[in-house]
Amino acid sequence: MAAAINGFSRYQPQPNNAKGQSNFASEASVSPSRTLLEVIRELDGSSTELVDRSKTIFFPGDPAERVYLIRRGAVKLSRVYESGEEITVALLRENSLFGVLSLLTGHRSDRFYHAVAFTRVEMTTAPAASVRQAIEADSGVGLLLLQGLSSRILQTETMIETLTHRDMSSRLVSFLLVLCRDFGVPGQQGITIDLRLSHQSIAEAIGSTRVTITRLLGDLRNIGLVEVDHKKITVLDPIALAKRFN
Repeated sequence: MAAAINGFSRYQPQPNNAKGQSNFASEASVSPSRTLLEVIRELDGSSTELVDRSKTIFFPGDPAERVYLIRRGAVKLSRVYESGEEITVALLRENSLFGVLSLLTGHRSDRFYHAVAFTRVEMTTAPAASVRQAIEADSGVGLLLLQGLSSRILQTETMIETLTHRDMSSRLVSFLLVLCRDFGVPGQQGITIDLRLSHQSIAEAIGSTRVTITRLLGDLRNIGLVEVDHKKITVLDPIALAKRFN
């Protein structure tokens, strides 16, 4: 699990397309230096959306009509099973792409996941139809989307790996290391996870209870591996934490 620490280092939509702005799908080609954000926000029908913390972005079964790119904040994707159990499959960071099911199937689809704003989120979104048109007009758009989707898949695989651990202490440590990698800010005292994390939100993310998370974080704090201040968690020694996990 040592690899997990590498890389530390609905309000109203606001349409971006002013009258007279050209449809991106009809433009010639994507500049090699163009970012995925620039591509999506220039698509016909794109908009900026702000979603408050804990608010649902879409439910399972909702029509997959738009594609989303996170500009600020974090989004939790989860599967909801018939038993009512909800399992987190990814915690997405800035520049993550999601909601692409209709692009993969090539026809109208329903949402497979439950998407919730883990923090207050700012997103750029675009109609799936516009994205498909842009891909057909320029293969460079498809390449950018593929790169964004690849990153999203890796995040899902990492989260699934975290949840395979039956021991809740190991699951919590693994989750903290993932957060350090994806949301960590290095400082003199260690790596501070740049999210306000309640014990309840952590418990929901890894399939535990608030009481258990409180106890386990207390244990890690007592042995000098983490500090918790106003819902901000600092991992004081990520290497030692990873060794404890192993």
